[in-house]
Amino acid sequence: MKKKILLGALVLSLFAFTGCKDGSGNTTSTGADADSGAEKEVVKVGASAVPHAEILEGLNEEFEKEGITVEIVPFDDYIMPNTALEEKTIDANFFQHKQYLEQQKDEFGYDFVVAGEIHSEPMGIYSTKYESLDEIPDGAEVIIPDDVSNGARALQLLEKQGLIKLKDSNDIKATEKDIVENPKNLKFTIVEAANIANTYQDVDLGVINSNYALQVKLNPVEDSLAIEGNDTPFVNCIVVRNGDENSEKIKKLVKVLTSKECADFIKEKYNGAVVPAFETK
Repeated sequence: MKKKILLGALVLSLFAFTGCKDGSGNTTSTGADADSGAEKEVVKVGASAVPHAEILEGLNEEFEKEGITVEIVPFDDYIMPNTALEEKTIDANFFQHKQYLEQQKDEFGYDFVVAGEIHSEPMGIYSTKYESLDEIPDGAEVIIPDDVSNGARALQLLEKQGLIKLKDSNDIKATEKDIVENPKNLKFTIVEAANIANTYQDVDLGVINSNYALQVKLNPVEDSLAIEGNDTPFVNCIVVRNGDENSEKIKKLVKVLTSKECADFIKEKYNGAVVPAFETK
C-alpha cells in the first residue's frame, strides 16, 4: 500500500510539472492561464480510468471556463482512492457509489461526504459459455465482487433474473449466506471487483461492474446477458472530506459534472452503459 501511495505522489508531481493531456492529446495548463495569465485553481481528483477519468478529460474546456484546472490522479482499485483522500494527497475522488462509501465509512471511520451525484453504471451478468440465462446448468459457478455493497448488488441482480431468492431483497449487505432459494445450486466465488472482467471466462457467469467491463472492451448494453435498469440506486459520486463540499473549487467541479454538457458527453460516448444521474435543463 505504501508503494502505491508513493507512486500516487510521484504521479501528482509529474502532473504538476508537465500538465495533463486532454482527449485530443493537447497538454492542459495546470497553473496560470496561457492566454490571460490568470491563475486557475487546481483540483486534484482521484478517479478510475473508465469512465470517470474519461468524463473528467472530456469536460476539460468546461472546467477551464469555470476557472479551475482538474488534475486526474488515476487509480485501478476501490481502496486506494479513499486512502489518498484521507491522507489529503487529492481533493476529491470519483469512482464509488453511495452504498460503497457508507460501507467504507463504517469500516475505516472516514469523515467523507458526497459533494455531487454524477452517474450510474448499470451492473451486468456476463458469460462466454452461454447466450442466455435459460441455458445456465445446475451447479454453475458464478463470480461476484468481494466488497460487501457490490457483492450484495450482484446478488440482487441475480435475484431479479429469477436465479436465486434472498432473505431480504433490499439488504445492501447481503451475502451468499442470505440466499434462501437457489434452484440451480449456483456456486459462488468471491473475487476482487477489478479482476472479474479478466477471469469470468473461466467460469459460467461473472457479475461485473460496468466501469471494469468497459475497460476490457465489453459493451454492457449489448454483451451482458442481463443488466440493471437505468434507475439503479447505485449512483457514482464526487466524494470529499467533510466540509470541503462548501469550497468554491469543489462547487465548480460539481457544477460542471452536473451540467447539460456532462450529460451530453456521457450519453454520446457510452450509449446507455453509463447514465447521467442528475436532471439537466
